[in-house]
Amino acid sequence: MSSDSPVTLAVVIGAHGVTGEVRLKVFAEDLSVHREFNGGALTLKSVRGGPNGTIARFAEVADRNAAEALRGTELRVPRAALPPLGEGEYYHVDLLGLAAVSDAGEALGKVVAIDNFGAGDVLEIERPADENGKAKRFMVPMTPAAVPEWDADRLVVSAAFVE
Repeated sequence: MSSDSPVTLAVVIGAHGVTGEVRLKVFAEDLSVHREFNGGALTLKSVRGGPNGTIARFAEVADRNAAEALRGTELRVPRAALPPLGEGEYYHVDLLGLAAVSDAGEALGKVVAIDNFGAGDVLEIERPADENGKAKRFMVPMTPAAVPEWDADRLVVSAAFVE
């Protein structure tokens, strides 16, 4: 993925109160390290936890109507604005859509989702559609035993974890 590709860190899920605050579904560990989103269109003034979603205030949003109008807006930053990754680390955006192959070289499908149920990330891999147009999916833990390697082009799954 190129360094100027935008990466979605959160999405506006609704308004909060009457003063222009919004509720967010956040996909990043710490949204507050970024001040500008969507090419400078939104400037983050404050962010805090809320009862059902993170609550944020943007300089450009003055009232509830403006906040409601943002519902569904993705908050994006350039890839270059993200911190560098350490050994074995990855951004979900880099894995989604990757071709998955077995360690024997068999094409398995592609990564279509990443979930975390509390014990680490789990990849959902969708196989190509069968003759009836149905595409089966299976899940693989994102561990070195299950996924010994990945790069920008493919993700390798150990045969013992292939369904």
